[in-house]
Amino acid sequence: MGLRSIGLPELLVILVVAVLLFGGKKIPEVAKGLGEGIRNFKHALKGDENTTPTPDDKKPA
Repeated sequence: MGLRSIGLPELLVILVVAVLLFGGKKIPEVAKGLGEGIRNFKHALKGDENTTPTPDDKKPA
């Protein structure tokens, strides 16, 4: 039983539980934090020193 066996009913149950736990307004904040965490983790795996690039960090072409 892997992630490939998750179907629509299971996803709906997960969504309902998430809404009950966090509330509708908090879900985007939680998703944003999760995305930033995953991005920082990937940068750390690559060995990048700067985890959040800024516009000043643009390299000349």
